[in-house]
Amino acid sequence: MGRAVAVATCALNQWALDFEGNLQRIFRSIDIAKSKGARYRLGPELEICGYGCSDHYYESDTLLHSFQVLEKLLESPISQDIICDVGMPVLHKNVRYNCRVIFLNKKILLIRPKISLANAGNYRELRWFTPWSKARHVEEYFLPRIIQEVTGQETVPFGDAVLATEDTCLGSEICEELWAPNSPHIEMGLDGVEIFTNSSGSHHVLRKAHARVDLVNSATAKNGGIYILANQKGCDGDRLYYDGCAMISMNGETIAQGSQFSLDDVEVLVATLDLEDVRSYRAEISSRNLAASKVNPYPRVKVNFALSCPDDVAVPICMPIQWRHHSPEEEISLGPACWLWDYLRRSKQAGFFLPLSGGIDSSATACIVYSMCHQVCLAVKNGNADVLADARRIVNDETYIPEDPREFCKRVFTTCYMASENSSQDTCNRAKLLAEQIGSYHINLNIDVAVKAVVGIFSVVTGRTPRFSVCGGSSRESLALQNVQARIRMVLAYLFAQLTLWARGMPGGLLVLGSANVDESLRGYLTKYDCSSADINPIGGISKTDLKSFIQYCIENFQLTALRSIMSAPPTAELEPLVDGQVAQTDEADMGMTYAELSIYGKLRKIAKAGPYSMFCKLINIWKEICTPREVASKVKHFFRMYSVNRHKMTTLTPSYHAENYSPDDNRFDLRPFLYNTSWSWQFRCIEKQVNAL
Repeated sequence: MGRAVAVATCALNQWALDFEGNLQRIFRSIDIAKSKGARYRLGPELEICGYGCSDHYYESDTLLHSFQVLEKLLESPISQDIICDVGMPVLHKNVRYNCRVIFLNKKILLIRPKISLANAGNYRELRWFTPWSKARHVEEYFLPRIIQEVTGQETVPFGDAVLATEDTCLGSEICEELWAPNSPHIEMGLDGVEIFTNSSGSHHVLRKAHARVDLVNSATAKNGGIYILANQKGCDGDRLYYDGCAMISMNGETIAQGSQFSLDDVEVLVATLDLEDVRSYRAEISSRNLAASKVNPYPRVKVNFALSCPDDVAVPICMPIQWRHHSPEEEISLGPACWLWDYLRRSKQAGFFLPLSGGIDSSATACIVYSMCHQVCLAVKNGNADVLADARRIVNDETYIPEDPREFCKRVFTTCYMASENSSQDTCNRAKLLAEQIGSYHINLNIDVAVKAVVGIFSVVTGRTPRFSVCGGSSRESLALQNVQARIRMVLAYLFAQLTLWARGMPGGLLVLGSANVDESLRGYLTKYDCSSADINPIGGISKTDLKSFIQYCIENFQLTALRSIMSAPPTAELEPLVDGQVAQTDEADMGMTYAELSIYGKLRKIAKAGPYSMFCKLINIWKEICTPREVASKVKHFFRMYSVNRHKMTTLTPSYHAENYSPDDNRFDLRPFLYNTSWSWQFRCIEKQVNAL
């Protein structure tokens, strides 16, 4: 009897509403799966339309075009003689569902709607879809005419069912269902399902990959079985980067691991596994077998097809492997770099423009672009024709081959040091040296003429001339003068991004990169509409602490020695006058808190859901060795005052790569007011009462 089953999963770089491109990538994945002998192919969640369609899911066009793509898939010779499992939205009885459509040889076997919808953090699936709440229930779904003409079917099963092939039984999970406390694979496994599939749209967060891997392996460790996970990869049109990691697991061990970060649009994993290993593993788990004898059975859709061959004794079986995790520094180097590449090639721009200040944040951003150039050259060297074609289009040279990251960087990356009378020679030298080492086209300019012109207009109109506080001015005057410098840098950044290539006799424009980190955004330590306002920001979801570790990683792995002096210098905005030619202003002194403290505040506020009082209660224990309760109270109050005063800045925050679960991104991840009563009178009174009691 057949026992060696060949199954395939994939990670696809799908793009929201790119039906043409999505179809071609699905075709390629099926073709690769078949060429490697697979009899079943699993794709990512909502792969036909792309996961990130958001409110486009409401549109009938999205449903129509998804079915049109499904029609192409059904009738193609490529999809014959293999069970194909694809994702798309489906309207059933006027209700929208997030579905898997499973078909074989021009016949739809089952439409399986998602049961548990993702609705936390970046996910809003309940806004667009309804969960299927009828457990182990199947209804008739009336197919659109364009599908009926291909399949010859009028209706197909729709609901919570499993597939029974000639040699095994398969059951589907969709993304969030793996993370749910009552995951379907538990009951399905007890009912004899041997192969579990999961199509995901799971995005990257620093240090998250191990959680996904552990969940997949634990799904089969207790119950036995084969678990196949597919995932989206790349930037499909917003702040998230979907990080692939397609995998196949059996009986609690990883069998196949896909890449987490790569520029390959299509990645397919195929494994041949022995069903008898599942059956023997389950045989001795008596608690599992007792529970299985009482389980409520799933409806089974019979499939006249086998995932194995009758005579397969000599077929080589895949063995377990050890999962390799990236370090956080590697994740920062690779994830945002891949996201930038997707954004660059899909926006059809000619490169990036970065105001490079010589500080840690803008230097880290520059290093990420340099890492992107490394990834492009490596992909081309490995024969990736798609990356080569994109690179040639971006540099406007049909014969170009990117081989040297520094040379490619010179073509696609422009950096600019925007000096003022408050800038030090040290930061200017650091920016210039780093630009030389990564190969960017570097510009030095001075903004003093523009600053004086703007302030001069104010003086002419009002008859008053503002001064810095060190020159006798008020804090209001000083802050306004700092903001003028910052905002002029933003205006100049966009001017040079639009016209630098024109001035050099080259076509196209540049995307402006921002470089405010997640902690500065949380505290609001940035000028609204300064050069942190940009097209995109690759470090906007990354903490200062992690960026420092990343800089050290770049020193060691990219041999960027210019970063050593950048690492050792105290972070500064350089917006106030120098004292004896030296920088007197520092970020942490301005903020009234350290970056390390900011990371703690951010995690407690967002991840631990702590308001002022709860944060105080937690910190008097966390900091009991270093702070008195009164000092803790003072720190918490200062943070919440500054956070709430500056929260309005989050409404205009540059779209940033999402990497931290304490991100203050106002767009959809961190939904809060932006006009607060900044006195927090009731909350602070509760803190004071507790301080006095202590």
